[in-house]
Amino acid sequence: MKAKKFDADFDDGRDITAVLDIAKARRPLQKQKRVNVDFPDWMIEALDKEARRLGVTRQSIIKVWLAERLEQSASSK
Repeated sequence: MKAKKFDADFDDGRDITAVLDIAKARRPLQKQKRVNVDFPDWMIEALDKEARRLGVTRQSIIKVWLAERLEQSASSK
């Protein structure tokens, strides 16, 4: 499929998933790298309490809060 046809089909709201190779798809800036961070017990307990309240995992809440803070920091520069 030519790029112009692909763009036109996409712009017209047609289903283009049949021509995509989803197996090779990657989200930009989403490569993950494992890190270890030590937190005091009181912080872990507070994180777990908030994670339970929101119905998410501890790891998820840490990622979301860090992302929010980094976005705040970047936008204030």
